[in-house]
Amino acid sequence: MFPFLSTFFKIAVISLLVGAGLSFVNITAQDILGSVGMSPLELWIYLLEFRDWAIPNMILGAFIVVPIWLVIYLIRPPRAG
Repeated sequence: MFPFLSTFFKIAVISLLVGAGLSFVNITAQDILGSVGMSPLELWIYLLEFRDWAIPNMILGAFIVVPIWLVIYLIRPPRAG
């Protein structure tokens, strides 16, 4: 779990520094989105559509993955501690 948190923290700090640098030279997120032909509202709509698609599919997949994982976990011999 620690490597994940460490990586997450590093990405957050680097993103903050890059964002501050871009802000210093007057580049906004809206400018970047506009250069690819999107507005912040369109991006938000796409994110909501992705969420609405992803959550039911994750739950559906979990109906198969979790029982298989549980059986493998119960059958596997104990690790040396």
